[in-house]
Amino acid sequence: MLKRLSGALLVAGLLLTSSWLVLAAATPADAQVQPVLTEPARAIFAGGCFWCMESPFEKIPGVRAVISGYTAGSQLNPTYEEVSAGRTGHTEAVEVQFDPAQISYAELLNVFWRQIDPTDANGQFVDRGTQYRSGIYPLDSEQRRLAEESKRQLAASGRFSKPIVTEIVAAGKFYPAEEYHQDYYQKNPIRYKYYRYGSGRDRFLDQVWAEERN
Repeated sequence: MLKRLSGALLVAGLLLTSSWLVLAAATPADAQVQPVLTEPARAIFAGGCFWCMESPFEKIPGVRAVISGYTAGSQLNPTYEEVSAGRTGHTEAVEVQFDPAQISYAELLNVFWRQIDPTDANGQFVDRGTQYRSGIYPLDSEQRRLAEESKRQLAASGRFSKPIVTEIVAAGKFYPAEEYHQDYYQKNPIRYKYYRYGSGRDRFLDQVWAEERN
């Protein structure tokens, strides 16, 4: 009886071992469950010189990338020289790629308004011309709704004595700028700081948003 029981246990053990070996062979030893990487959401904003619009967004948790570029014009594949000359209808802009689970589009709008003079229809600070106009370029109806609502709230806040003229126009083609413009504030920190200080942007923002910047 004892021998028969031992034999049965041995067979069961061999079957379990065989099953484990088949499973091990079917699953690589170094296989791991990989997280699902979703495509980031996008937001497109224009606030004058795109050099000055990259750094505020890149510092925010949940923002994956900020790309300088051109949008809202009609010319295909514009160059910096063409856009800066004001011949293309495009404005300098940034595409913000973000994770909606970490930061919302509404929060990005709050950051955007705090980087610009939304009452200036002819450029931003030292940069003049429509190629430096401010704008929000929603990619869907929900982004448009949030953009319009945030603009109404800013106008109603009384923070500015002049009308809010920042345009809200459905997003068209966004053209990334030349590589030397990307992350300019990191590649050329001294020139960037000199330009930014000389532009008058920070002095303006310090006055308008003093309680939030100090």
